[in-house]
Amino acid sequence: MLVKILLFTAFAGHVLCWLCDRLITFTPNGVFSPKDLGDNERLSRTFEGFPLKRAELSMLAGVLALVMILAGDLGLCLWIRESSPACAKIMAAGALVFAVFGSAHHVLCGVVEWLYVRMGRTDEARTAVLEMFKRTALTMVACYVGLLVFAGTLFGAIVSGITPLPRLCCLINTIPFFVLLTLCRVHNAGNLAGAAMFLGLLIAI
Repeated sequence: MLVKILLFTAFAGHVLCWLCDRLITFTPNGVFSPKDLGDNERLSRTFEGFPLKRAELSMLAGVLALVMILAGDLGLCLWIRESSPACAKIMAAGALVFAVFGSAHHVLCGVVEWLYVRMGRTDEARTAVLEMFKRTALTMVACYVGLLVFAGTLFGAIVSGITPLPRLCCLINTIPFFVLLTLCRVHNAGNLAGAAMFLGLLIAI
């Protein structure tokens, strides 16, 4: 029962994080794309009239969401420990790296947008926030490395047959869901993929 509660917590966390991402991705004038960072005229137009409170709310609620996701990740570690203590340790390490650096990355994304708008959406502001984003890109890299270690280990454990689940359940995983959603050009696909994985495993386990 505890594992299922933790899995549902992570599902809710991914949904909340998806909503937080949308707060800073969908602006009153369109959808922000990293490509916009190369053209200040287009970037300024996208963020014209952007309420700073949206970035603030996204940062605060996003950290809460990642704590909820970590709870579900550790719940899966508890579940898989009965089949493979080694896999549980690897997944726990990946989950912690994802949560720590993911929280930092999420906050930095909000800070970058907040500063750009607060500094008047000038080209100087764009240059400054772009430099900041590049200098802190390690948080993003580490976040996704942690996610890949966690999801990859889970995939391998299920497909190898060491867990009670059928091998086909290996597809209930963030990685294949993310690939599918990305091919369908769904915005903010990462958290939707994570929510789908936890919902699927909540039913399967």
